[in-house]
Amino acid sequence: MGRCPECGQWDSLVEEISSDASPKYSRRPGKGGVETVSLDTVALDAEYRMRSGIEELDRVLGGGLVPGSLVLIGGDPGIGKSTLMLQALHGLARNGSKVLYVTGEESIRQIRLRSRRLNTVSPHLLVASEIDVHAITEAVRSENPAALVIDSIQTMFNSDLTSAPGSVSQVRESAVQLMLLAKQTGIPTFLVGHVTKEGAIAGPRLLEHMVDTVLYFEGDRNHVFRILRAVKNRYGSTNEIGVFEMKEAGLCEVANPSAVFLAERPERSPGSVVVPSMEGTRPILVEIQALASSTSFGTPRRTILGTDANRVALLVAVMEKKLGMHLMGHDIFMNVAGGVRVDEPAVDLGIVCAVASSFLDRPIREGTVVIGEVGLAGEVRAVGQAEARMLEARKMGFHRCVAPSGNARRLPETKGMQIEGVRSVADVVEVVF
Repeated sequence: MGRCPECGQWDSLVEEISSDASPKYSRRPGKGGVETVSLDTVALDAEYRMRSGIEELDRVLGGGLVPGSLVLIGGDPGIGKSTLMLQALHGLARNGSKVLYVTGEESIRQIRLRSRRLNTVSPHLLVASEIDVHAITEAVRSENPAALVIDSIQTMFNSDLTSAPGSVSQVRESAVQLMLLAKQTGIPTFLVGHVTKEGAIAGPRLLEHMVDTVLYFEGDRNHVFRILRAVKNRYGSTNEIGVFEMKEAGLCEVANPSAVFLAERPERSPGSVVVPSMEGTRPILVEIQALASSTSFGTPRRTILGTDANRVALLVAVMEKKLGMHLMGHDIFMNVAGGVRVDEPAVDLGIVCAVASSFLDRPIREGTVVIGEVGLAGEVRAVGQAEARMLEARKMGFHRCVAPSGNARRLPETKGMQIEGVRSVADVVEVVF
């Protein structure tokens, strides 16, 4: 046809060569059909862990890298994902293991400049600038590295498809090819992923289902602290976090996050309270700040950063009912200092104390930490791992712990630590000030 039947233009049709767009997947080695094995003969490769040399990263991964695992790490632009991957590969290369870093966004010269700044230059760290998944697969099978990093999965291109890199089909098919490569060769693979403006990893949701571990790198680019959090982990806990500090020479581990988060805490300031929060197996002391100010508008504002806004609204309603505080006429602003996010119920009592302290304009008694879950009836319920929380508070110099009476009866006497047991939010207001 010389004339387009839709727009009526002449000589506007372009010939396209049709091809089979369905990707070709390679079958695992076998004798044809489905290969079955007895479960008791399967080797437990997951028992062996490769240590990256970065303790915070290894903790979040569950103890190290599992052979053949596929790890997806996402975060805001400029948060430090590529920096963390280079440092992790350098830690593996220090043991003499050959590792491969594949970038689809930068040139090899750019990677070399960054490696010099981060002091991660190593003869065992191989670099490639490529986006073709088939070429990357051939290079990995040829070099057989101990670990592989793909930066980023949104730039990968599968020539079997006609869509552009970054599209849903390209991201999905490229991830499938890399997943098969990791499982067949046993090479642990990191996929760096972009995030959307809502904070979720860009691309199909199937991407997070295919991988073994999903890590989110959180933090504000204008602040020095970064939080590495696992939201899915087939080989470990999803409650662990890793804390890093961004410096000129790259990311540095923070061995004692409690001291960092409390370093600039104001003394005897109303609305400030310290709460021992459990992040996996490690207790971390965080500062919860609240500001209650009167408003002239009909609907008061509730601005919450670092914790669940719905939970705060519930606790404010409990305080209105059980303590008689007229908080519906006040704006309430709440923040967890340091950029960390806490969601466990054990911080309920800290939220109540922070709001009450700001509303009454009375500071919490010096050297006091509070833990406890608050119910709708105003009761204070017991929490888990209370002893570990108390010992962390004692180590950081706190000498008084307000805890649920259920925990206070079971906690051992510790020298230098006074334990106050409370049953309801009314009891709390009497003992914390």
